[in-house]
Amino acid sequence: MSGRVDRDRAEAAVRDLLQALGEDPQREGLRDTPRRVVAAFEETLGGREVDIPKLLAVGFEEGHDEMVILRDVPFFSICEHHLMPFHGIAHVGYVPHGRVVGLSKLARLVDAIARRPQLQERLTAQIADMLMKVLQPQGAAVAVEAEHLCMQMRGIKKPGSRMLTSAMRGSFLEQQETRAEFLSLVGTQRL
Repeated sequence: MSGRVDRDRAEAAVRDLLQALGEDPQREGLRDTPRRVVAAFEETLGGREVDIPKLLAVGFEEGHDEMVILRDVPFFSICEHHLMPFHGIAHVGYVPHGRVVGLSKLARLVDAIARRPQLQERLTAQIADMLMKVLQPQGAAVAVEAEHLCMQMRGIKKPGSRMLTSAMRGSFLEQQETRAEFLSLVGTQRL
């Protein structure tokens, strides 16, 4: 979705889908479902409206040049292949060139990128790439662990399975010891 949501059109599409699936969109339990579904998608996919460079612009000159990590950031996203949720945790790290960003900004970055139609691989890479682009640190690292409902409740039906992805940039990519330290600290030595 880009730009403003056409609620009337979206609600009509949900009503059409319910009808195409053999449901009666006018029955009591479904009558207000189109409005609720559209509102849920607007909230769940609201990350496309966030100005990420502006979000990360608030920082502090601290002269810090060692690893900064925010672990266990919960997120929810929508798989673009089935429009079903996936959720998990992200671990975000970077090595600044003296300037650090407010801690809450890292969590907001994860949310802004997760709240769009996504693939976990792209989500992981986009977080790392945005850190590099906006903060211009020595390096950035992101590890994401997530459960995908499209795999757990349909298709292969493997509840409890988790997908792990990582993205390493700069010093995390170039220096094995920096990468190993990050993975050790976030508890994902399997990556």
